[in-house]
Amino acid sequence: MARILVGIEPRHADNSPCGHAVKPSGKPRDPNSGCSGRTAFAVVCSEHGDVGSLHHVKAVAEPAARTHRDEHRTALATH
Repeated sequence: MARILVGIEPRHADNSPCGHAVKPSGKPRDPNSGCSGRTAFAVVCSEHGDVGSLHHVKAVAEPAARTHRDEHRTALATH
């Protein structure tokens, strides 16, 4: 059985992943990087893809990721 990973991924306004270095405000550190800036965070599951809606604050996305991870643990325990 493959390991299921649940994480939080920063996203641009167009919902594409943002792997660029950004300031705490979400604006790119390098204005020439082509990054439009981080606007949200997505909970991403290796089995289900994006889970739920986007969160504009990482501190709100963390409990959502934990909840989804716990759902997987509960499902494994019942089998």
